[in-house]
Amino acid sequence: MSILIINGPNLNLLGTREPAIYGHETLSDVENTAKSLASSHGLSLETFQSNHEGAIIDRIHEAAGFGPQGDGQRHIDWIIINPGALTHTSVGLRDALNGVSIPFVECHISNVHTREEFRHKSFLSDKAVAVIAGLGTFGYEAAVNFVARKIKAGK
Repeated sequence: MSILIINGPNLNLLGTREPAIYGHETLSDVENTAKSLASSHGLSLETFQSNHEGAIIDRIHEAAGFGPQGDGQRHIDWIIINPGALTHTSVGLRDALNGVSIPFVECHISNVHTREEFRHKSFLSDKAVAVIAGLGTFGYEAAVNFVARKIKAGK
């Protein structure tokens, strides 16, 4: 069973961008921790980050076996996604996640509901199996553990 973690725009700057909000861990730190945790559950975990909406949508399609090299077979069982600012703007991202029917967890490092008003609206939350916000980078670990439980329960 496999999990794909997708990180959206500016998350490549983790550890240096607004550390008071996002902390000092780098994206590489977060990814390595998540991979180790997934492995301890007997799961494989892939990661992907892009600052480009289209590249993220393409990766979601590839996870479901679609795209230029696609074989039509689903390759990923669950997605954990921190869409960054695309959370609040991207109908295309919403449509991609709906179109592939891969269950997903929406994950945010900060509590978006205590920040600027425009961050309170998510185009994904109503389609997500779960939403994690405000746990810092530990939110990724919580998401991996949640997905592992769901997989073990056959859901």
